Amino acid sequence: MEQTLEIALIQSPLHWENPEANRKMFSEKIATLQENVDLVVLPEMFTTGFTMNPHHLDRDEGSRTLAWMLENARTNKVAIIGSVIFQEQEAFFNRLFAVFPDGSHYQYDKRHTFTLAGEHKVYRAGTSKLLFEYKGFTFCPLICYDLRFPVWARNVEAYDVLMYVANWPRPRISAWDTLLKARAIENMAYCIGVNRIGQDELGYEYPGHSSVYDTLGNQLVFSEKEEVLFTALSKTHINTNREKLRFLEDRDQFNLL
Repeated sequence: MEQTLEIALIQSPLHWENPEANRKMFSEKIATLQENVDLVVLPEMFTTGFTMNPHHLDRDEGSRTLAWMLENARTNKVAIIGSVIFQEQEAFFNRLFAVFPDGSHYQYDKRHTFTLAGEHKVYRAGTSKLLFEYKGFTFCPLICYDLRFPVWARNVEAYDVLMYVANWPRPRISAWDTLLKARAIENMAYCIGVNRIGQDELGYEYPGHSSVYDTLGNQLVFSEKEEVLFTALSKTHINTNREKLRFLEDRDQFNLL
């Protein structure tokens, strides 16, 4: 029997540094999704935009958003993934949460903080990769600037789906498009990229280009406007191509120190 996973990518503008408004907006978008959706993916820092001023927020906003994600996952019977600003004591993190209808969740802290914007001066970088299983698929979720570093994403664990949530601006969008496709091909995995659209308070414009590529680098969905994109991931597609084209067996073996 064909094993598939139905996913929804929510490409949206964001309210600047306004978690309550963004949670309300995404609640409404999630509530309108078709019933067969298994997984919903939101952009990077989906409650604030890509701000370098996390001290403008109440220190409990990260926990509030995690609780909101868990409640929406439960009531809508979907898994939800996205990153938010999260504070632990005096340290700030760009933290991705993957939450599930049963109340469980995983977290990943962005490994490569974006030095061009000074993110490394504000947010503490993560040190560990996250892999998790959901409905028969193994996921590796990463965040925005991580996309430029293929060694961090290298598929030495035989994951099925590589995923990036982002605030990726228009001037460098060709790199986003090119690298998402490259990550799919070199890792023989589905590669999902979810970017925001619109303009932030700093004047940066985000063109979307949320997309999904299959294990051969074929683009399954793509958009440049505010909308929800739907597609299905196929376990048969992954297994068939990896059995036919055994490229992963020839990969270099290494350990990250």
